[in-house]
Amino acid sequence: MNVLVVGGGGREHALAWKIARSPMVNRVFCAPGNAGIAGVAECVDIRATDIPRLRKFARENDIGLTVVGPEAPLVDGIVNSFNSSGLKVFGPTQQAARIEGSKVLAKQLMRRHNIPTADFRTFASAGRAKAYVEMVGAPVVVKADGLAAGKAVIVCQTEEEANEAIDRIMVRKDFGKSGSQVVIESKLEGEEASMIAFTDGETIAVMPSAQDHKPAYDGDKGPNTGGMGAYSPAPVVTEELTTQIERDILVQTVHAMNRDEKPYSGVLYAGIMITEDGPKVLEYNCRMGDPETQPLLMRLRSDLVPILLATTEGRLDEMEIEWDPTPAICVVMASGGYPVGYKTGYPIEGLDEVEEMEDVMVFHAGVRREGSQVVTAGGRVLGVTARGDTIRQARDLAYEAVGKIHFKDAHWRTDIGRKAIDRLE
Repeated sequence: MNVLVVGGGGREHALAWKIARSPMVNRVFCAPGNAGIAGVAECVDIRATDIPRLRKFARENDIGLTVVGPEAPLVDGIVNSFNSSGLKVFGPTQQAARIEGSKVLAKQLMRRHNIPTADFRTFASAGRAKAYVEMVGAPVVVKADGLAAGKAVIVCQTEEEANEAIDRIMVRKDFGKSGSQVVIESKLEGEEASMIAFTDGETIAVMPSAQDHKPAYDGDKGPNTGGMGAYSPAPVVTEELTTQIERDILVQTVHAMNRDEKPYSGVLYAGIMITEDGPKVLEYNCRMGDPETQPLLMRLRSDLVPILLATTEGRLDEMEIEWDPTPAICVVMASGGYPVGYKTGYPIEGLDEVEEMEDVMVFHAGVRREGSQVVTAGGRVLGVTARGDTIRQARDLAYEAVGKIHFKDAHWRTDIGRKAIDRLE
């Protein structure tokens, strides 16, 4: 069959790479793709949010399955559009994707169905939001309601920081229309983990745990980003916690969506805080995480395509999914200044040398090709991903590969995987 991957970042590179390895697949297309993805798929110059053109392309090129990487087209209704044309597509419907598209909706869903999360209030008025902050005090977390690439979740240690966050989101509209409402919630203490599952709305197949690193700088300092690195598994998530999270959060969420008549199919991602009172939901995503996808797919032994098809066709219970027990880690190399301000167009050197390394993959995100040269074209540029017998070995191999790659003003965190190593050793 022919497969279309929608998107053009590191997650989509990992998806296209894994899909291209399937014996079921004849051709892999990626829209819009990028310079790295072009090595494993045929890139098509169509934006990920241009749903009519994507649908037309799928019809004209005998696409047997479309796999949607980013959240924006899912929230915009690409699954509904493709389904109405008889096209098979992996991902939740527009109604179900609102679990990520609206933090207000997600928090209200958790409250109605007793899914553990932080205490919260929602506001459509900056004045009322500030009055609430004055009443409850700090620390609090201020979140824009809509999509903002993970950057409109602001942890505020003081009331002044909270008021500034409210102004950024609701008054100055730094995150656009996503800031029409805000969620203000109590700050949870603990260690974060990402729990991601395939689900067809009846069956849930939970992937191994992972841990993302959102803040820009070492020691979890600085502004939130789309993710500066990830590893899998996350030792903080024990077998007992995995069972608890599946039972009390993932299964309950899918049941809640069914009861609310928003049946969920695709990938369900729960960002979890492991607190003294147990695991609590920080956020939901309606797609695979980036950069968690990169180490997870490095660990997936099974053919991905039958899993995607079974999920789409409502027969996920037929699947036996095998994972490599060895850990994997992804270190994101970003443009200097990311996520606030950065320059692009810098040549990237050393990629050929890293390609010769065993158990290492470089997934391309913010890149483009100028002639024969790959150059930077975004904030997060590369996801250097390695697998090893231990998390320390995987980490050392990933950073060895990072050291071979060079571009001007390159920035990366040097402590990806540190928490796991400390916990294990």
